Amino acid sequence: MRFVIITGLSGAGKSQALKSMEDIGFFCIDNFPPALIPKLADLFYGSKDIDKVALGMDLRGGQLFKDIFSALDYLKKNKYDYEIIFLEASDEALIKRFKETRRRHPLSDGGSIIRGIKDERQKLTEIRRMANSIIDTTNLTAAQLKQELYNIFIEGRKFKGIIVNVMSFGFKYGIPLDADLVFDVRFLPNPYYIDELRPLTGNDKKVRDYVMKWEEAKQFLNKLEDMIEFLLPFYIREGKSQLVIAIGCTGGKHRSITIANALYELLKKRDYTVILNHRDVGEE
Repeated sequence: MRFVIITGLSGAGKSQALKSMEDIGFFCIDNFPPALIPKLADLFYGSKDIDKVALGMDLRGGQLFKDIFSALDYLKKNKYDYEIIFLEASDEALIKRFKETRRRHPLSDGGSIIRGIKDERQKLTEIRRMANSIIDTTNLTAAQLKQELYNIFIEGRKFKGIIVNVMSFGFKYGIPLDADLVFDVRFLPNPYYIDELRPLTGNDKKVRDYVMKWEEAKQFLNKLEDMIEFLLPFYIREGKSQLVIAIGCTGGKHRSITIANALYELLKKRDYTVILNHRDVGEE
């Protein structure tokens, strides 16, 4: 029996997560009152028809949400196994989502969205601490979130606690505001000055072969991989749920894309959850 509770910040993607869980065979109920968890667990753990259940719950339940802790105590006492998935996102991403959908934050009381977000973060601190997996959806598409849930519940991969976002960018368009680590690859020979390569990007084999033929490119990538591999366990230990690694060149079209693609492939082999984003590839 897989008994999963999906919770987290409003706007972080709980409804989308439940849709994805339903797609992979879970019986799903959204906005479920935590006080009813014991009765539901008794029902399903005694059933032979349903063996995968996912419940979505959040602070929309107001005072009722506080019942979750007594409900979880009941599950423990009765030796009912359960898992908690906690979804979150950056303040900036949440504000943008609320503005785009014109929804009111449940804790804003008609006022500031950011105040509601900060209040919610504080109130969810304890349940976040209890979560088996914390998924930061700031830079995840719906498909990427579904894939991550598929990895956990179908493939059985253990979530390592962090999502690595490898991003290429062009310095001429500004450093990404959400970058945690920024690496400048403008020291590498520039394909832009070769007529045949100028209209191409780092996604094209000819550009990739040109950039990676230089010994300094190979050495840089090896050292970068070693450093990231060294740092990731410490970021996970400190509770960081997403790491944005930004690779920049002048226009974000050739060298940065090549190195970002290569780093992405290397980290995927290490079984981390990695997403790739070429921010400025279409600017020129």
